[in-house]
Amino acid sequence: MISIPEINLGRLSQAKVLVVGDVMLDRYWFGEVSRISPEAPVPVVHVQRVDERAGGAANVARNISALGGKVSLLSVIGNDEAGDTLQRLLDEDSVHTLLHRDKAIETTVKLRVVGRQQQLLRIDFEKRPGQQTLARKLDDFLGLVTSVDMVILSDYGKGGLAHVQDMIAACNDAGKPVLVDPKGDEYECYRNATILTPNRSELREVCGRWKSEADLEARVEALRDRLNLQALLVTRSEEGMTLFRKGRVLHEAARAREVFDVSGAGDTVIGTLGLMLACGVSLDDAVRLANHAAGIVVGKLGTAVVSREELLSISQMEID
Repeated sequence: MISIPEINLGRLSQAKVLVVGDVMLDRYWFGEVSRISPEAPVPVVHVQRVDERAGGAANVARNISALGGKVSLLSVIGNDEAGDTLQRLLDEDSVHTLLHRDKAIETTVKLRVVGRQQQLLRIDFEKRPGQQTLARKLDDFLGLVTSVDMVILSDYGKGGLAHVQDMIAACNDAGKPVLVDPKGDEYECYRNATILTPNRSELREVCGRWKSEADLEARVEALRDRLNLQALLVTRSEEGMTLFRKGRVLHEAARAREVFDVSGAGDTVIGTLGLMLACGVSLDDAVRLANHAAGIVVGKLGTAVVSREELLSISQMEID
């Protein structure tokens, strides 16, 4: 058992985590909806407030920073206004950045239109980075990996992890644990990672639909063995999350009291998990803490973070 105050806060602030992956700028237009457009059967949103947040791998990094860890973020952005905004936001969140500027692309932007606390529309702007920029990023990665305690690869399928196999191999050679938030229906590129953290729907793309918990366990074990992983942590929305290791299964029920928005919850999970493991917390306890962090963040609207103070606020609650 572990209670939250037993976490060594000194070690937490000294743990060094490297986050690599697809970054994006999450933009939110909040407004009132009072009528339907005369031009088409769609609501008219009178925008009254605009919000901008760092998303994707950048959200993983800002979650680690909010919890008090030392985090570096390695990625690619465009040489544009959105990239400038993303850099500013990360600076404000005390995230050390190594963002390669690719003049041939636009920074990935997800624009969400929200009316009466409901997302009405999402518009995406994105383009895959060029090979030369990605090669320079890989060179940076190879120079950084030996100086950190933990590596997190956040794959959003935008092309920023084209060299994911080389990165995992470098982590293995350096003896550094590497956690991967995967994407797509082909996981062979993540072979030899330490832990994968797919969500329920992502796992179904790879393993197919399961008929029971025993069936799920068998499918995950086959996948874990084939990819030579230490574990898989499957986030299961309202069902909580389940950690699968060889011969062992740990299930944590969902902790959220009220759910407003699950977007970015996976970022909070892998960021919390990685930081806790980096500062010496056991895997079981790191999963429990990540589950509590997820329960906090889904009660917030949009891409959000959990602060160290929020996690410590449950200090009277013993995790067992």
